[in-house]
Amino acid sequence: MRVSRMSAPLGAYVDGVELQSVSHAEVEALKALFLDHHVLVFRGQSLTPEDQMAFAEHWGQLMPFPYGALPNYPNIVPLKNRGKAKDVNQHWHSDMTYSPTPPKLTMLYALEAPELGGETAFANQILAYEALSPGMQALAGRLVARHSAKDLARLYGQNPDEASEALHPVVRTHEESGSKALYVCAAFTRNFVDWHRNDSKALLDFLFEHSVRPEFQARHRWQAGDLVMWDNRCLLHYAVHDHGDDPRLLHRLQVEGVVPQ
Repeated sequence: MRVSRMSAPLGAYVDGVELQSVSHAEVEALKALFLDHHVLVFRGQSLTPEDQMAFAEHWGQLMPFPYGALPNYPNIVPLKNRGKAKDVNQHWHSDMTYSPTPPKLTMLYALEAPELGGETAFANQILAYEALSPGMQALAGRLVARHSAKDLARLYGQNPDEASEALHPVVRTHEESGSKALYVCAAFTRNFVDWHRNDSKALLDFLFEHSVRPEFQARHRWQAGDLVMWDNRCLLHYAVHDHGDDPRLLHRLQVEGVVPQ
């Protein structure tokens, strides 16, 4: 196993591992690397949906997605290039924060990748929290925010009144590392508990902008055969749609998490 860093804020490339036949010792080493780097990239893999699911299950129970899963594979969602106007992931977010138990990690496997563009950007929310002033850390640490899937449900033609909503702390403590991370995102965070939306807006807008400062970020440029996994408990991510109509097909799955604390 050979490990090289992606960037200073986050991420690592892992070479010399065949994910369809990964050993117990390799899995334990990868779990430690995952906590340290938050994003792991494995290049040159050749995986079936069953292979991808089997590898992900080393991290926990797989999590079905309510919209657009593959036939016969309710845990895998195909992410295709349907054009920029129809791309619903062009925003900074952590996956499914509107769930009471959001996924602990997301894993994407690339079947097709554009020659240029189509990168995924990540932002380290542990660094974002640590960069806040002590006073702002104290204030954010006392707040709870409402996260909602109503807008997402409308995009998929679902009834927004039946969409999931959840309340989560604005500062989340990672249950494995103990690190504190900012836990808000413009895609799903609506307001603070006991605050009106208008009252919440100014502080939320500041936190949204602060959370994705360039010095917290890294990007991954996709190649076919890449498997990328990241920690939703302490990262935001953004699908950059700058590849026009070039094909891009990724298989996404997620591993169940716990109630954020």
